[in-house]
Amino acid sequence: MSVRIRMKRLGRKSRPFYRLCAIDQRSPRDGRVLEELGHYDPMCRETDARAILKGDRIDYWMSVGAQPSDNVRILIAKYGTNGSHLSAQQEALTRLGRSKPAKVQA
Repeated sequence: MSVRIRMKRLGRKSRPFYRLCAIDQRSPRDGRVLEELGHYDPMCRETDARAILKGDRIDYWMSVGAQPSDNVRILIAKYGTNGSHLSAQQEALTRLGRSKPAKVQA
């Protein structure tokens, strides 16, 4: 089974919302997923607060061979574990009054 990390479209007409998912490559865009890895809201007014990713889970799926799609690869480079826009994302989330989901300690 070949696994891809790609976006699944939700929302309504003219108001898109995407979930980043690990999904079988042969499945349809909105088909059954293996795991949800974050979300992306292109309608959010703060550009750096649009994508919230679970970096540790994305790293896991990529370590076992999952391939990200082109758009997801860009989001991972910006907001992944060692992303280039993480500090700007934290500032944007505080301006919006939200916080990034806290990591659960085992």
